[in-house]
Amino acid sequence: MPLPTVNKLVPFVRHTLPAWIKSRVEISTLVAALIVAASVWAFVSVGGEVLEGDAKGLDTEILLSLRSATDPSDPLGPMWFEELGRDMTALGGNGVLTMLTCFVALYLWLSGKRRSMWLVLAAIVSGFMMSQALKWGFSRPRPDLVPHGTYVYTASFPSGHAMMSAVTYLTLAILVARVQERWSLRALLIGAAVFLTMLIGISRVYLGVHWPSDVLAGWTAGAAWAVAWWMVARWLERRGAVDPQAGESVPEAPPAER
Repeated sequence: MPLPTVNKLVPFVRHTLPAWIKSRVEISTLVAALIVAASVWAFVSVGGEVLEGDAKGLDTEILLSLRSATDPSDPLGPMWFEELGRDMTALGGNGVLTMLTCFVALYLWLSGKRRSMWLVLAAIVSGFMMSQALKWGFSRPRPDLVPHGTYVYTASFPSGHAMMSAVTYLTLAILVARVQERWSLRALLIGAAVFLTMLIGISRVYLGVHWPSDVLAGWTAGAAWAVAWWMVARWLERRGAVDPQAGESVPEAPPAER
């Protein structure tokens, strides 16, 4: 490639192309809408399988695969690994999620982003109400194949830990990431939220307190809820009702051609 062409291409890639991509906000909105639609479709599909009883066979096979072949009451792995599973599942408990939400709300309040704080609280509280409504509607019994590794007191479908960890961690990550200046911080927040949500859901099956389909449904419902609230935040932002999303520094104009 001739040198003059390279001299024109480098400023375009560094300045013009990022600005062009960021200006196409409808692309990110379309992707978010597709994620919500796909998650809702997955939840409805899993829910239909559960109601018809077709998920029981695969659920049983996966659940028992995490147990000793000679003693189904014994989860795979040493004792410290089983204790680690309890630690992971505790991260999706109502107490931990409530404290985390309060701390993040306080952070947003002290940072002067009070409208974002109310948005976060509305998203998580409404997500909890939706989780309880779905549990009440399906009323699926808990697995009874193996002893439960932790105390349970609600219906099985969808997994409240899986759904509320997705609702809370993903919602907090996505909405707090909106007001972060650096893309690396945004990626770290969302990546950590996804990682924790996955571990919490897996731990519920490992401890024998949920069917795998419960966890899958919780993940899909929680992800749809979090991304839908991000779309609400973008809609409110355009109307000046919430704090604007932090942006990168304005790129310098490309150097003048010689």
